[in-house]
Amino acid sequence: MIRTSGLTHLHLAVRDVRKSLKFYSDVFGMQVQFWVGEGMVFLNTPDSGDTLTLRQAGQDEPVGPGGGVGHFGFRLQNKNELEKAIQEVVAGGGSLMEQGEHQPGVPYAYVTDVDGYVVELG
Repeated sequence: MIRTSGLTHLHLAVRDVRKSLKFYSDVFGMQVQFWVGEGMVFLNTPDSGDTLTLRQAGQDEPVGPGGGVGHFGFRLQNKNELEKAIQEVVAGGGSLMEQGEHQPGVPYAYVTDVDGYVVELG
């Protein structure tokens, strides 16, 4: 068994790297760590160790639901703000797919970003 410190990053191919950057910055408060050329940007959530890499997809490269990523999640600091988070996603160009509870008292929402990637909020 390989012992790790956990997941380090998620790398997404996106249709428009600047549009996706705006979505993740505006909706989730992620900040640019650095750019690699014009087609790849590394983001992180302030005060955390997570990293999201956005890469400009090639012309025929699949993105979103068919691109091989089932979903990824963000843990809300305040679970009582789930409705507000959903509203911010929708205002940012994403959409609500599903909302409910995994078990009593454990609410969640599946939303999509501007490319159709599924993001779990909980």
